[in-house]
Amino acid sequence: MRRERASAFDSAVHQPVRLSILAILAGGTEVDFRYLISELGLSDGNLGRHLTTLHEAGLIHLKEGYNGSRTRTWISLTPQGETAFKREAELLKPIIAAAEQL
Repeated sequence: MRRERASAFDSAVHQPVRLSILAILAGGTEVDFRYLISELGLSDGNLGRHLTTLHEAGLIHLKEGYNGSRTRTWISLTPQGETAFKREAELLKPIIAAAEQL
């Protein structure tokens, strides 16, 4: 991989868990915190830290609400997050193509 391509990766997006979160959200849906816990097999604290990183980078929107008396956090992509995810996917395509030719 050329140096320019490696440096083009966004560290907020490229980390595997955060990339997985963005991939789940890329379908255009809003998901709740418990759904991501279930899908990714993470602890509450671990997922919370990754969501904080993505939120601080402006890539996701967090919305708090209630289900009865229980609080819920809903997560969705921001337009910036959608762009960042698509850019990351484009950077990964040549790497995946090269690996498939092995």
